[in-house]
Amino acid sequence: MKQFRLCDWLGMDYPIIQAPMAGVQDSALAIAVSEAGGLGSLPCAMLNVDDIAHQVSLIKASTNKPYNLNFFCHETSGYNEIKHQQWRALLKPYFEELSGQYDATIKAATRMPFSHDIADVIEGFAPPVISFHFGLPDAKLLARVKSWGTKVLSSATTLEEAVWLEENGVDGIIAQGLEAGGHRGMFLSKDISTQIGVFSLLPQIVDRVSVPVIATGGICDARSINCALSLGASVVQIGTSYLLCHEAKTSQLHRAALKSQRAHHTALTNVFTGRPARGIANRIMKDLGYMNSSVPDFPYASMEMAQLKNLAEKQNSDDFSSLWSGQNVSGCQEISAFELTKQFAEACRIVS
Repeated sequence: MKQFRLCDWLGMDYPIIQAPMAGVQDSALAIAVSEAGGLGSLPCAMLNVDDIAHQVSLIKASTNKPYNLNFFCHETSGYNEIKHQQWRALLKPYFEELSGQYDATIKAATRMPFSHDIADVIEGFAPPVISFHFGLPDAKLLARVKSWGTKVLSSATTLEEAVWLEENGVDGIIAQGLEAGGHRGMFLSKDISTQIGVFSLLPQIVDRVSVPVIATGGICDARSINCALSLGASVVQIGTSYLLCHEAKTSQLHRAALKSQRAHHTALTNVFTGRPARGIANRIMKDLGYMNSSVPDFPYASMEMAQLKNLAEKQNSDDFSSLWSGQNVSGCQEISAFELTKQFAEACRIVS
């Protein structure tokens, strides 16, 4: 079956990939998962080149198991001062409420797309796996990555995206269901009505493509893992369940929200970054509307929201925090990521 071949192909003991989760993890989580026999992932979109090199060096020094580096492939339209002025006017009452003032000198995006500059830094590591979000880099850059012997994965949120990824040279497709936490990987359309659950999306993709398919979104236990494998997934990718693990850098406010009844209400929103992402519903999402047309383009929208978040969190409030989470938090445990991965591995009932 595909799952055996893909595990061998990626050098994994078990068909478990830890989803990269920017802002709530570093190399420690990835190392623990890889050491347990899964594929640990390092989110790199919010790191500068020096930080990427440092984190990958830590991985290489801590394990000889395979690992995954994750990057974004978004196209930036440039900073729009007029739109940001309008956005700041909308947010002004919140800054006043928090007795803070917006720092207009900050105009740097916090999420950068994959580039040749980044490739220059990681080429010497020859990472075994790289995964992309929001499509793929241009053909020349993709060819450069594959020349290292690196396996390339990318997220698809629709059948059309999966077909496009295969046609453009991806080695494996991550079928990202609507249940998944964090940013939607959608790149061929901005219409969120095109987004569907993983157990509807997965078989459609498996039936159409010849490359291995990884299932992600709401997968957290033996039932969901084995359901995905029985529907043709080669591997499952799990994110939310790792958020309470000891190695995760999840904030105390975020941890508290995940352990509360609030975690049962998540929603897609663009108010934090300018792109749809799933998180636990909070005040700013409800006040401004989950999808707001006034939000500046990704990734620049995060500049204002990050400042509000910092002000509020100092007052022990998560009203303005991006509490990324999938729709199913029942797999979250306050244990080591190594132990949790072993539990998932034990749950895998792979039928030959």
